[in-house]
Amino acid sequence: MDLDVVNMFVIAGGTLAIPILAFVASFLLWPSALIRIYYWYWRRTLGMQVRYIHHEDYQFCYSFRGRPGHKPSILMLHGFSAHKDMWLSVVKFLPKNLHLVCVDMPGHEGTTRSSLDDLSIDGQVKRIHQFVECLKLNKKPFHLVGTSMGGNVAGVYAAYYPSDVSSLCLVCPAGLQYSTDNQFVQRLKELQGSATVEKIPLIPSTPEEMSEMLQLCSYVRFKVPQQILQGLVDVRIPHNNFYRKLFLEIVSEKSRYSLHQNMDKIKVPTQIIWGKQDQVLDVSGADMLARSIADCQVELLENCGHSVVMERPRKTAKLIVDFLASVHSTDNNKKLD
Repeated sequence: MDLDVVNMFVIAGGTLAIPILAFVASFLLWPSALIRIYYWYWRRTLGMQVRYIHHEDYQFCYSFRGRPGHKPSILMLHGFSAHKDMWLSVVKFLPKNLHLVCVDMPGHEGTTRSSLDDLSIDGQVKRIHQFVECLKLNKKPFHLVGTSMGGNVAGVYAAYYPSDVSSLCLVCPAGLQYSTDNQFVQRLKELQGSATVEKIPLIPSTPEEMSEMLQLCSYVRFKVPQQILQGLVDVRIPHNNFYRKLFLEIVSEKSRYSLHQNMDKIKVPTQIIWGKQDQVLDVSGADMLARSIADCQVELLENCGHSVVMERPRKTAKLIVDFLASVHSTDNNKKLD
């Protein structure tokens, strides 16, 4: 082989080796940085833009795609200890002509975290209403989606501010009162009884605890590399004291059954999506809601746990779109009548 060609391959190989080695080093040494880059890249790919808006001295961080149009805007509320980017897996399968808004819940990610903030479900509902008014999202009624803790907040929001909401989607929402406790709730009560708040299963502080949390929340058993688990933990550890404070607030007597206490006040068309194998919040909650909400549609997903948004994003997106289409066409028919 000609020496010049050999030199060319050596130079090309060396050039490629630099980014490859940088990636490997980042993966091994700074996996949390890679996770942040991953979300940044995914947002960019899906056309989601991040913005900040203020209510007095309080800052809300949110991402959005599209503009308000004749179809209702969609506001998405994430669950406990998550952030706006958890919806990206669903956003990927939603039509680009929809106006989407994903907000960081109070104290999460880019939204203000204050020791004076009311973290109860009522307090979070009031904060989200401030966000909605700042953004003028309720200029026209919007479709509200919430999962887990965010589902609790979304349901109570629809009860408190019915004129803001055109329709509602609750994905395995918290805030319901069950006749019997599942294993997860029994474990939580034992921890509360022993005052061992350091060991809340939803607040991991080691890769092993992170793996256990993923198994608790998912029916599908993801095989996650140790370095990624470490990265996920590294991202969360600085926030764990806040998560503990928040968790104790939302399971307190004031907030624990907020959705249950307000579900009969929900008057808008409502869709319930729940994983049949949910180990965190029992799927029987879907029937409970269906009995209390007059216009309610229930979708139970086979082979799916609590992390519906992560486990079945395509199906979740399709259900939301189909539900919106049915509600929208019904509204149009009423106008024609």
